Amino acid sequence: MSTVAVKSAQLAGGPLLPYAEAGGPNGVPVVLVHGIGDSWWTFEPLLRQLPAALHAFAPTQRGHGDAERPEDGYRPEDFARDLVGFLDAVGIGRAVLVGASSGGVAARIVAGSHPDRVAGLVLMGVPATLDDKPAAAALWETVRDLRDPVPRGFAEDLLDGLVDGPVGRGLRATMTEESLKPPARVWRETLRGLMETDLAATLRGILVPTLLIWGERDAVLPRADQQLILDTIPGSTLTVHEDAGHLLYWERPERVARDLAAFAARVLPPDPESSPEGGTTAGGAGTSG
Repeated sequence: MSTVAVKSAQLAGGPLLPYAEAGGPNGVPVVLVHGIGDSWWTFEPLLRQLPAALHAFAPTQRGHGDAERPEDGYRPEDFARDLVGFLDAVGIGRAVLVGASSGGVAARIVAGSHPDRVAGLVLMGVPATLDDKPAAAALWETVRDLRDPVPRGFAEDLLDGLVDGPVGRGLRATMTEESLKPPARVWRETLRGLMETDLAATLRGILVPTLLIWGERDAVLPRADQQLILDTIPGSTLTVHEDAGHLLYWERPERVARDLAAFAARVLPPDPESSPEGGTTAGGAGTSG
């Protein structure tokens, strides 16, 4: 089981972001990107299952968790810009980007705009579009009227709608607390940015190897949504976990870890000559937290 270290990275001209780091220091760099309302903690079960062949980084995005909360900058392109800034801050030249849920939007924007920095793209339960998603429209009806402090019942109800199978009580409690950290304005502006962006357009122009991982019991995303991504990104492939829901990396972290390791080994084999301090693979520019 991998050890998780929590550090922080100061983005050039941007916010200070905490991040978790796990896996082998000489492993293939993998950057995990969480969705709205989450933090690096959403990947904690997955981080602990990662093999030494992977060197994983999971930043908390601006406004979320314990990251700094600028007054603005909560559209998908802003989060994508931060993601490139994070790669720079921790000294990663090329990485496998792994986007979870809405975090996959920022990840795929970077894959399309900075292919030199992305060896491969993994989308875990990521929507092709929100235009036809009743759950997204219902969430917006609630979020646009949110006031501080964010109600605990809001966070609990949201998680209940995303989990299909049993997860640890401690994880559910932690993620409820993490969901309460973003102020109402961050929830509102982040979701507004997603709803107002042409998400289908962010799928075009992606030429890096791409893997979709989807839970067949996902109550939010139908298989047809994933098919739209497959039809748009050339050469993309789909792995289906029949017994998992939207948060499959909570429910089946061991299997997802194997999926990531196999994909990473194919698209970016580790360089035995690389140093953990070098900038071509993974660096150590962050500070321990």
